[in-house]
Amino acid sequence: MKLPGPLHPLNEVLAFLLELAALAVLAWWGWESAGSIAPRLLIAVAAPGAAAVLWGLFAAPKARFRVPLAGVLAVKALVFGAAAAALAALERPGWATAFAVVVVVNTALATLDRRERTGV
Repeated sequence: MKLPGPLHPLNEVLAFLLELAALAVLAWWGWESAGSIAPRLLIAVAAPGAAAVLWGLFAAPKARFRVPLAGVLAVKALVFGAAAAALAALERPGWATAFAVVVVVNTALATLDRRERTGV
């Protein structure tokens, strides 16, 4: 399914915004997950940092390692799933559900569109 006209770039922008949101949520969760300042800072930096490194290595458009589509989708599921779980842990179940639904729809559309455009 090839997305018509302006829907392709809009879906790509949404994908990027979801990636940024996932990193922000992981930082927020990290900050709220510890009592004192040092662990708060460590977790608030390490959680999104680990997600960003994982994404850059395997899921980014110019990823360091090219993996099959299943591997890319697994990394996306891990990062986005961690962000949704973090929202739930932050007692924002509605946000967690909404985030997960938007991520699934966006990723499905992007995957179908990419397959149509590249023939893969």
